[in-house]
Amino acid sequence: MDDNESSGTAGPGHRPPGAALPASAGAPAIDTPSAADAGRIADELPADLACLPPHIVAFAAELARRHGLPPRLLETHISWLLLDGDCAWKLKKPLRLPFLDASTPALRERLCAEELRLNRRFAPALYLGVRPLRDAGGAVVDHAVRLRQFPAGALGGELLMAGRLDGALIDGLAVTLADFHRDAAPASAPADAPRVAALALLDQLAAAEAAAAEAGTTAAAKAADANPAGHDDRDGDRLAALRAWLIREAARLAPLWIRRRAEGRLRDCHGDLHLANLVLLDGRLLPFDCIEFDPALRALDPIADLAFPVMDLIARGRADLGWRLLDGWLARGGDFAGVAALRFHLVERALVRALVARLTPGGGGPDYLALAEALTRAAAGPMAGAAVASAAATPAFALPADARLLVTHGLSGSGKSRLALQLVERTGAIRLRSDVERKRLFGLAADARSQASAALAAAGGIYTPDATRATFDRLGALAGGLLDAGWPVVIDAACLRRAERDAFRAIAVARGLPSLILDCDADPAVLRERIAMRAAAGGDPSEADAAVLARQQATREPLGADEAARAIRVDTGAPVDADAIARVWLAA
Repeated sequence: MDDNESSGTAGPGHRPPGAALPASAGAPAIDTPSAADAGRIADELPADLACLPPHIVAFAAELARRHGLPPRLLETHISWLLLDGDCAWKLKKPLRLPFLDASTPALRERLCAEELRLNRRFAPALYLGVRPLRDAGGAVVDHAVRLRQFPAGALGGELLMAGRLDGALIDGLAVTLADFHRDAAPASAPADAPRVAALALLDQLAAAEAAAAEAGTTAAAKAADANPAGHDDRDGDRLAALRAWLIREAARLAPLWIRRRAEGRLRDCHGDLHLANLVLLDGRLLPFDCIEFDPALRALDPIADLAFPVMDLIARGRADLGWRLLDGWLARGGDFAGVAALRFHLVERALVRALVARLTPGGGGPDYLALAEALTRAAAGPMAGAAVASAAATPAFALPADARLLVTHGLSGSGKSRLALQLVERTGAIRLRSDVERKRLFGLAADARSQASAALAAAGGIYTPDATRATFDRLGALAGGLLDAGWPVVIDAACLRRAERDAFRAIAVARGLPSLILDCDADPAVLRERIAMRAAAGGDPSEADAAVLARQQATREPLGADEAARAIRVDTGAPVDADAIARVWLAA
């Protein structure tokens, strides 16, 4: 690291994050060349680099001399990136836009410092520092954020296309995001900010459509040919229908938003968590490139921040990974109340990407506007299944099913949790896992061992009858709230007592919703083997051992005839068809 480069780490020779960059630094000066020198330097660089401002051309030449090859140039609408093989140097374009002012070196310095500070919250190994670029007289003419260069194909969307984005990476991302949202600084925003933001997006989409129409039939046709995902002749009618839905939903959600604002739920979030802003680094999928230029765009309910990657995975045909991400995030953080607003935020985030697609000639990609429409229609009433095709698009989006309840039943080791997760991936259901919620009641992490707490042991542990009643009361309360919000729910618990199963069924019946039992079983030897393997692996929320299994076998209350009539029985010792089980549940 150069000695004039801010590392963001307090200590000798370094500045604290967000502090002003030093006015005098000892790195080699980067001269702003004369017109003649600029021409000579430009002749030595590829054409795309030679067209940049003179001081950036000089910086590119320095990188070329240092590495023996000219850097590769990438460009966004507000930045240039120079990739030298080891690092990526990100420079802000000198722009003044309605949402961004980077028109002076001082403003760009501030933006670079903010980018470093904010992104080090979740990707400290990626963001290495900020370097001032100086002329021969020592005056700062610009700044560059220095990032560790990652390999091609490491972005979330690229991983998805290559088939490398798997459940393990998604599970890790869920934990990363839940912990980030828990620890992020509190933020403040008007309670109606989601409504205002969503309607503003529609206004911008309408303006983009009007501009395309005004450009003339030929130009509009060319744009549509270049970017079919961003253009449709019926966009005006589609936007009007979306506006009506957003206004209705915002009115319904207003009390929730007011309550969550009063509870201090808002956080200084990422703000732009689509798949291209996720990167595989050192075996982990990490967010990066958050919004640095406007804190209001980061002041979000965490569920709104999470909605972006969930939406993008749905749009790109991997809803299973999107619902798995949501499942892991909820299990880690426990913010089930926010799910009531999730569909609104999914639509809003789809509109963000629809606008980007509309403004990017040749952008292509998923039809995000069609996804927004499909999400609003799926919310209007019962669905026959989880896949709903948009009337405006060819593809079908795997959307959440309508509200319904599924209660698992089975001994420890019978595969309930594994199968429940598979159903979550297929239906968008919200899973409530008794092992996780029991520990949450006692302030324990899901993978913590309750026996390690002397205080809990002295109080009888977390598996007393009172603790079990409290756990099932919590599961019931959460299930009721989620069903009321229109989401399908899977209760992932042993439910070996008739009273427990009846209590859950009553919650669904009171709401006029279907309720089935998923009855999981396997050979006793298989159960014992699975329990032993799970204990040896560690990390699972369940603490059941062979002794617990024996007690369950001795005290379980089998399903009654009336329960068996609405149960899906599964021998998990054999291959299980989760798709078929999902179809049965959704047809109930």
